[in-house]
Amino acid sequence: MNASSPKNVLILSFTLVVVMLGYGIIMPIIPFYIEQLGASGSELGMLTAISALMQFVFAPLWGSLSDRIGRKPVLLIGVLGYGITMLLFGLSTKLWMLFVARALNGVLSSATLPTAMAYIGDSTAAEERGGGMGKLGAAMGIGIVLGPGLGGALATKSLSFPFFVASGLCLVSLILVWLLLPESLPAGARQPASGKSKALPIGEMGRVLLSPIGVFMLLTFVVSFGMSGFQGILGLYALNKFGYGPERIGAIWMVVGGVLILGQGALTGLLTKRLGEVAVIRISLFVSAIGYLLMLFASTYLTVMLTTGFFVLSIALLGPALSSLISRHTALNQGITMGLSTSFTSLGRILGPVWSGYIFDVNMSYPYLSGAVVLLVGFFIGLVPASQRSHGIGLPEKRDILKGSESPAPIPQGRGK
Repeated sequence: MNASSPKNVLILSFTLVVVMLGYGIIMPIIPFYIEQLGASGSELGMLTAISALMQFVFAPLWGSLSDRIGRKPVLLIGVLGYGITMLLFGLSTKLWMLFVARALNGVLSSATLPTAMAYIGDSTAAEERGGGMGKLGAAMGIGIVLGPGLGGALATKSLSFPFFVASGLCLVSLILVWLLLPESLPAGARQPASGKSKALPIGEMGRVLLSPIGVFMLLTFVVSFGMSGFQGILGLYALNKFGYGPERIGAIWMVVGGVLILGQGALTGLLTKRLGEVAVIRISLFVSAIGYLLMLFASTYLTVMLTTGFFVLSIALLGPALSSLISRHTALNQGITMGLSTSFTSLGRILGPVWSGYIFDVNMSYPYLSGAVVLLVGFFIGLVPASQRSHGIGLPEKRDILKGSESPAPIPQGRGK
């Protein structure tokens, strides 16, 4: 069975929709859970961060495991575990129970995204990989769009009911993966269970960061930091500056999700084929920095929608393009590499909202100004000459990637595939 068939991409996409539905369902409901349990805003902040922290720690381990036992078993573990944690959320009656469910949610959900990305890396041609990564990003965008609305609508019955629905959707996804998704990593291509590559040691993580793909990992963090910082204060900014209520803020979130779907699902593949990943990354970093600043000048509901959509579209193209370059230029196994990439994304999701929330209390414009600076720094990092790749600095030249005129430089003392 062909592991790269549209049916398999559809199954993977549905799985990520379910995972991000769970994420979207949690966000509008969790403050009410906290209030019911008599907790404060500090506990809410910790509860929000703990999932990303767990993803940061565990994503490389899941990626490494998928290199040893195959992609499909790890996907099954992640989807089953995610469904169980959704059930635990719905059954929680104490604050510690919420923390346990949230922590487990981060541990197990981190098995899904890097493994799905590695699956695409295993089963697609190099020139098609950016489009495949974009489809997975679009699937996540669908979940982000539908999750908050679904959670809010279902919560009219009870606060627990949306979590039970999410758990049921995980069961459907589990059955689809189990029965219909073929394995993409042949037994002969897997890492031996007794080899040194059981996990990615700290020393080798440092060598990866100093290798030619290290800059991609750094830019993955930059993009995640910028995007999650924006997401963390979007609703609060709209409330404090414009006095918007839940309906208008919800509509803005729908624009965010819709533009993510458009950018990652439809435009990424077309632009990377036409311009190459390097050009897309450089242009998007510069334009998204401008977009961050433009949002400060919005004064009406229409201009808020337009500037927000412009920013999200520009930054949405970055993730799939970076994932494609990382997948194509790594000297490590796909699972380890994508697990590490997901960890950098999670690190940005931990630090971005914490930073933007802190400086928002100083001045509500500062998160947007600092976000623009961070993305602009990323743009200049991407402009460093390709001749410095041996030091882990700068993007490979477009001709290297598209024409294969040079083979990717190996990671010092790293493991080959």
